[in-house]
Amino acid sequence: MTAPLPVRPAAAKAGERAPRRRPPSRLLAPLRQTGQLFALALAVARAIFRRPFQVRELIEQFWFVASVTILPAALVSIPFGAVIALQVGSLTEQLGAQSFTGGASVLAVIQQASPLIVALLIAGAAGSAICADLGSRKIREELDAMEVMGISPIQRLVVPRVLATMFVAVLLNGLVSVVGTLGGYFFNVIMQDGTPGAYLASFSALAQLPDLYVGELKALIFGFIAGIVAAYRGLNPRGGPKGVGDAVNQSVVITFMLLFAVNMVLTAVYLQIVPPKGG
Repeated sequence: MTAPLPVRPAAAKAGERAPRRRPPSRLLAPLRQTGQLFALALAVARAIFRRPFQVRELIEQFWFVASVTILPAALVSIPFGAVIALQVGSLTEQLGAQSFTGGASVLAVIQQASPLIVALLIAGAAGSAICADLGSRKIREELDAMEVMGISPIQRLVVPRVLATMFVAVLLNGLVSVVGTLGGYFFNVIMQDGTPGAYLASFSALAQLPDLYVGELKALIFGFIAGIVAAYRGLNPRGGPKGVGDAVNQSVVITFMLLFAVNMVLTAVYLQIVPPKGG
């Protein structure tokens, strides 16, 4: 007997559309991860106001984050303030406006340099440690065991760490602003023969309280972003211990990219809402 001929699919009728092909998963993966990141941020924001609140864990994480970032932040802020003061002082000297050197350099430190320095240090030092800790717990299945026992890992572990990064970021922003301003004052007065009176008097001419407020707000938001990204990558490692190391590197890089993008948006919004002093 002859074998039956293969049945061919019927041709599409006139007017019928061909079935749509689904996009490959590689294209949807970034969108899916972005959605999961925002979902984690919303879950953390909701869990902050739920009981029981982990006070002891918050204190421990606060001390840890502060201990690994205070000294580097103070040391990094000195050259940042010096470079900004020297550059601004050189430009104002060329324009014949040496009296505005202090106000311009302090505004640059308070509004831009200080929040970014704090956020980068928290993301690089504390964020990487948070990501490694949560990732190691994940591959050892500790988080799964907590869920089986009815304990939320987000409320028990993630919320205290995110709050710690936010609080430390706000406090460190004040420290970096003071140290950077003092460094800029020293280098402008000593290195560029500026006058202390003109340096201090320019504060009232250019600076205003909203400049300090926006710096603290930036530090608070940047600390939240650093904590959320570190927690997200730590909760989703891939490939065992090697995946934890890759997650740590990815968390730092992603945080840096988000910080610069969010800083640009916040600065643009602030300049539109709050007019410059005297403008």
